[in-house]
Amino acid sequence: MRYVKLPSENFEGFFESLKVWGDIYAPIKKGNIYTFQRVDSASEVELHYTRTMLPPKKFFFRPRETLLKLEKNQWVEPSDGRKAVLFGVHSCDIHGLKILDKVYLDEPPDPYYKRRRENTLIIGISCIPDEYCFCKSLGTHFAMDGFDLFLHELPDGWLVRIGSVRGHEIVWENGELFDEVTDEDLAHFKEFEEKRSKAFQKEIPQEGLADMLDLAYNSPVWKKYAEICLACGNCNMVCPTCRCYEVCDHWVDAYKAVRERRYDSCFMENHGLVAGGHNFRPTRLDRFRHRYYCKSYFDPSAGYNCVGCGRCDEFCPAKIEHVKVLEEVRGSLQ
Repeated sequence: MRYVKLPSENFEGFFESLKVWGDIYAPIKKGNIYTFQRVDSASEVELHYTRTMLPPKKFFFRPRETLLKLEKNQWVEPSDGRKAVLFGVHSCDIHGLKILDKVYLDEPPDPYYKRRRENTLIIGISCIPDEYCFCKSLGTHFAMDGFDLFLHELPDGWLVRIGSVRGHEIVWENGELFDEVTDEDLAHFKEFEEKRSKAFQKEIPQEGLADMLDLAYNSPVWKKYAEICLACGNCNMVCPTCRCYEVCDHWVDAYKAVRERRYDSCFMENHGLVAGGHNFRPTRLDRFRHRYYCKSYFDPSAGYNCVGCGRCDEFCPAKIEHVKVLEEVRGSLQ
């Protein structure tokens, strides 16, 4: 991997140079939350944000999208070849996209997701964890791939890691904006990463987690929290790795229809409803417990389905904490 330095005074020029790659989407503050929105200038970007409510996956696997339209007795696929730059993506969300890649780019690949991934430039940026983050214990607090460029904050600029051919092209074409990395820059980089590592307040114990979940299926802790849970599906909607969806056909009239895909949630009662009226997760307890098994059960070939971003904790209206639930489940084993 190659490293260069972006001095602070060249940041705006760097931002402007990205516009040739597509529309730029970056985190901005909207009320009490952060959200990825289209921006036109570097001054609009919140560089020191914590987390957005909806993760960057919304650009690839959209909350609601039209797959096909029935027009003149033919199903037509809407064209979507727009190029984009996602600027300021945190490491945990980059890992989240990598998990989605395993699902949507596996054979046969999802054409809508694949096209958007190919047309999108990923610019990562370093962050300082808050009280909700537990990505360090899952190994997702640092990204080694899955990005084109990654910016690490220095006192007078950014240390830039180049992670793709497109990243090399950006640096090559804008060589006047970048400097070589000095020993002093590396010392500051090391200092920042050590400070960041010590800032984590939450940790999920991984030792024997899969065995614990096998043994604790009937733990009373699941029932305790299922009764608190509102079954609203908020945690699914904001999760960077949830990928369930449903497809519906909406008829406008006898000759026009729209086939739509939209997010679905395993917390919704009708999610488990199948032909014949059977529901394989009929109770809130079944659905609550399932989510923890889906996110926290370790698959040797794929790892965890959780990246420790903390969204499910911050945006849960019942204030249920993911790590706390697992700690109590572990403690309930005799």
